[in-house]
Amino acid sequence: MIISIIGVGLLGGSFALSLREKYPHVKFVGVDQSLVNQKIALAKGIVDEIMTLEEALQAAELNVLATPVDAITALLPKLLDHLPEGRTVMDFGSTKELICKVADAHPKRAQFVAVHPMAGTENSGPGAAFKELLPGKNVIICDKEKSHPDSLTLVDTFLRDVGMKIHYMTPVEHDLHLAYVSHLSHISSFALGLTVLEKERDEKAIFDMASTGFSSTVRLAKSSPQMWAPIFDQNKTNVSKALGDYIEFLKKFKEAIDSKDLTTSLDFMSKANDIGRILSGIEKK
Repeated sequence: MIISIIGVGLLGGSFALSLREKYPHVKFVGVDQSLVNQKIALAKGIVDEIMTLEEALQAAELNVLATPVDAITALLPKLLDHLPEGRTVMDFGSTKELICKVADAHPKRAQFVAVHPMAGTENSGPGAAFKELLPGKNVIICDKEKSHPDSLTLVDTFLRDVGMKIHYMTPVEHDLHLAYVSHLSHISSFALGLTVLEKERDEKAIFDMASTGFSSTVRLAKSSPQMWAPIFDQNKTNVSKALGDYIEFLKKFKEAIDSKDLTTSLDFMSKANDIGRILSGIEKK
């Protein structure tokens, strides 16, 4: 079997590295516009060969579309146009509603499986890929009933063999939930990074006092703007609502601090502490 990784980066590369351990005889081919990414992917053993998009589509039984989401919506119709009968395309996009609408408009919709692995780091590119990224993580499949049973079974099997826990939902549900649990946290981190960088112009010693707490909170600000700007754009309605809710809580927190309302501040933080219980519950599933 041949599997193509279209956009050899963190997610696509990690998927290939994880799958190699289960399927040592599978051949992986890479498609990427960046010559640097091509060389790194070959050197790390992520892929065995670099192909053009057209060559990969003719050779591979499974094509993994792991580019930024704006590239996914642009490339998906072309992939399906040239996809031979019996072959499958899956995507790794962090938004799903627009991607699924693009797929729905194509006569070969059944050969597509909409997938989002709930895993990642602040780093990007094939150099950041590692085989331990995906095992044990959640993965979401959207609109499974629209995929051909053979394509769905193929993708389902590979995801489970990597060690991922599969969940199913609609694209609308996915984008709403992800706006709060993923997209908002990245915006918060970008905003915090900008706030501190602005202050650092006047106080050069500020980073000398930065603790590990600051580093962990602002870690996501190192994420790729080229990847995240299209995500925010494609999910703008949900992201704007989530951001508005967040801003309202920030305003309330500021009002409590300004008015020296220690009781309200303590109440906010005590209620927020319950997130630990929820996260522990997720990890135990």
